[in-house]
Amino acid sequence: MAPHSRQTFSALPLLTLFFCLSLYMAFSTPAAAQPQTDQFLEKLLRKYPERFDKILADPAKYDVQILYTKIDRNRKNEPSFTTYRYQVDPNRYFYPASTVKLPAVLLALEKLNKLNVPGLDKYTPMLTEAARPEQTAAMEDTTAENGLPSVAHYARKILLVSDNDAFNRLYEFVGQEAFNDSMQAKGYTHTRISHRLQLPMSTENNRYTNPVKFVKDGEVLYEQPMMQSSKSYTATAPILRGKAYVQGETQVNEPFDFKEKNYFALEDQHELLKAIMFPESVEPRRRFNLKEDDYEFMYRYMSQLPIETSYPEHYAEDYYDSYCKFLLFGASKRRAPRHIRSFNKVGDAYGYLLDNAYIVDFERGIEFMLTAVIYCNENQIFNDDHYEYESVGFPFMADLGKTIFEYEVQRKRRGRPDLSRYEVEYDK
Repeated sequence: MAPHSRQTFSALPLLTLFFCLSLYMAFSTPAAAQPQTDQFLEKLLRKYPERFDKILADPAKYDVQILYTKIDRNRKNEPSFTTYRYQVDPNRYFYPASTVKLPAVLLALEKLNKLNVPGLDKYTPMLTEAARPEQTAAMEDTTAENGLPSVAHYARKILLVSDNDAFNRLYEFVGQEAFNDSMQAKGYTHTRISHRLQLPMSTENNRYTNPVKFVKDGEVLYEQPMMQSSKSYTATAPILRGKAYVQGETQVNEPFDFKEKNYFALEDQHELLKAIMFPESVEPRRRFNLKEDDYEFMYRYMSQLPIETSYPEHYAEDYYDSYCKFLLFGASKRRAPRHIRSFNKVGDAYGYLLDNAYIVDFERGIEFMLTAVIYCNENQIFNDDHYEYESVGFPFMADLGKTIFEYEVQRKRRGRPDLSRYEVEYDK
């Protein structure tokens, strides 16, 4: 129709057209996600300006996201959960670093249980071979009591001190495609695991995972050939961060692209932790196929301190109590109180510092879940090893854990929870 036509329309068809167009736009155009912040949590943080003023004044600079879950139990000791958020946005990328190791442990244990091979369990020696360039074999582990690698020993090293090679071996056993498909099927939809850790391996070679076999008393109980992912786990668009990065000896003065890197959104991390600590409280599809012995194993090594560890033997001497316990303890070298336990998994890389923790005080009968990430990269240059973990990240984590803990100490509860499920025996 010509723009100056004098043809007229009645109001009703125009309103109908406008209404239909509005419906179309509502259902066809996704709304831009806004960070979720609950007034309660922000108000609590603002009560302590000496702890958080610097961060709260510029949350975008520090890329802070926080999830806090308050836990109450009824007379039957059944838990109920109230979750508060600060700046939480599943579409806002951060590098998850070593937090991706926790689902690797769970999926490896689950895979063993699903295989259901007689005599095969997490303690069975697991031998990894190499079949492609950049792959490496693992036929022994001198830090294990029997000198041999196994899913259990790799899991210990991950949960105790966040060992990178141990993650890579479980990634190779689970397989890249199965890892991602399993997480998606369980509802962890903002998760993308595309590569091994601390290895200069190409995106293509990370799609291939090593041949693996489980051998007991000279008998091969299960053998898995090299696997190749049929899908790509690279982000569909560039994820540009910072202003420069170091490659080899050269500084490249352009943003670093994280599109080929792992991703594990904070809410997915928080929900996965809940599935470990409270499996009966999450919908069945989010649970992992673990045996009761697997849960006890997870609770032990998620909360055990290096000094309480028998194997690897050197952990007791090489690592302080709060190593890999950022929330509440930060980077403190002091002896950690034994009645307070953090069942957690941390991460730190590219300036991102994270902790995903269920924290318990067995003396006071306190429990809560707390998950947080903060960005500590003042100069906005990646791979230059100049990150403000010590001056910004660790103090923030310690203060955040302390603030929530202090609130938990003073808040009223219906009754004292029975936390005996989480009181496990440690190696020593």
